[in-house]
Amino acid sequence: MSFVVTVYVPEGIVMASDSRQTATIEKRTTTGEKLTSIQTVASDFTYKLFLLRQDVGIVAYGDTLLGGVQMETHIRRLEEEKLKDNDPVDKVADKLMTYFATRFPKANAVFHVTGFKREEGVSTPHVYVCYISKDKKERVNFDPDTGRVKYGCSWGGETDTILLLLKPYQILGMDGKPAFAPQFPIMWDSMNLQDAIDFAIYAVRTTIDTVRFQARPKSVGGGIDVLLLTPGEARWVQRKQLHGERK
Repeated sequence: MSFVVTVYVPEGIVMASDSRQTATIEKRTTTGEKLTSIQTVASDFTYKLFLLRQDVGIVAYGDTLLGGVQMETHIRRLEEEKLKDNDPVDKVADKLMTYFATRFPKANAVFHVTGFKREEGVSTPHVYVCYISKDKKERVNFDPDTGRVKYGCSWGGETDTILLLLKPYQILGMDGKPAFAPQFPIMWDSMNLQDAIDFAIYAVRTTIDTVRFQARPKSVGGGIDVLLLTPGEARWVQRKQLHGERK
């Protein structure tokens, strides 16, 4: 599993992911009887966040090892075989859907696809969530009722930690009866880029640290990759690098 987050604010888009890849090992007895499955950490150096053509960000969660091949390989094949230099971000999302639906239609793989598209002379942010097994693409940063871009945050994977922190929940009140806990909004519309970066890292780091201490499968971990996209520019804020032997 994974934890990924995409924050979209007026100045730009920030995407972040963890780096852990887990595997479920199914064991059988010599007579073929199925034993309890074991989930193990396969790697803490898996790339789930990608920058295509220097202007489109993609982050993956769910099934990220498809056909025995790492997601990084599939994304690079998509870029080399299917994408054209002038494909806008919405077209990239469509081609990604087709690429994976053709090869792995039942895969529980989900992607955030982000970038900027010129509309009426203005660079407009686009944030899509693409569900392969559902054959569904949804633009999450646009309000069809008002026809306007909206700002906020989307996350995926092991979301229980961040949901507990940020979504409404109940506590026991003074009378011993359930009552909603106080909720304080996050002002996405006025958030600057540094705060968006800090929030993305906070969301991933808090999830990693919470999973670490809980008695549960360690499905989120490793380094945190962070990508920043603004009109006309995209760059890595932080990204794990290949290295030799550590001293």
